[in-house]
Amino acid sequence: MTLLSNILHGRDANEEARNHWLAQTLAAVPAGLRILDAGAGELRNKPLCSHLDYVSQDLCQYEGTGDARGLQTGHWDTSRIDLVCDIQNIPEPDASFDVVLCSEVFEHLPDPLKALDEFERLLKPGGKLIVTAPFASLVHFAPYHYASGFGRYWYEYHLPKKNFEILELSANGHWFSYVRQEILRLPSMARKYGDRLWPLAYLLAWAARIYFFLRKKSQESEDLACFGWHCVAVKGR
Repeated sequence: MTLLSNILHGRDANEEARNHWLAQTLAAVPAGLRILDAGAGELRNKPLCSHLDYVSQDLCQYEGTGDARGLQTGHWDTSRIDLVCDIQNIPEPDASFDVVLCSEVFEHLPDPLKALDEFERLLKPGGKLIVTAPFASLVHFAPYHYASGFGRYWYEYHLPKKNFEILELSANGHWFSYVRQEILRLPSMARKYGDRLWPLAYLLAWAARIYFFLRKKSQESEDLACFGWHCVAVKGR
């Protein structure tokens, strides 16, 4: 790609990095193990689990429009979910899964700690919990959006109390990448909300593209903020 093309075409660094991490993490799970994809939505992670005994769960309330506030998808198909139920009360026996995957779901739960209790019940001793959740995110899927801010210290405080030992805890992005994402989102948000200065927003986004392209990889800042955290934990025996 040309220099101009590299500057012009932004990428979704948040989703790209998360998908890459999930692909690597799930590929490392031994074949044949039984995995629960909790809050599976449209089954985007199912292809990454083709070597596993895959079971999906979702409450199936969101249909794409929600309450029309915040960011909505317009369409959301959960017709292929295996277990339609509350994530806090999944109709499976104790210790019935080797792995529980819960990706970008915690922000949509009124009480994610109760979900952790259920995951601990469902996992076999020594089973793995794979979680991603946003540290900084805009309201989406409203009214089913209850929280953000799931950071390093949230995991380090709560998981040991729920009988989990953290094996990996890594940041997705950093403050600079999050700011880049939001500045590049500025033009579309300015148009959406009727900001009369929306043409200026495009100039700012152009300047941001050039700045972040030239910045490359200097000192990172995940200690301040990031898109979210990726976690792998193991249930105690």
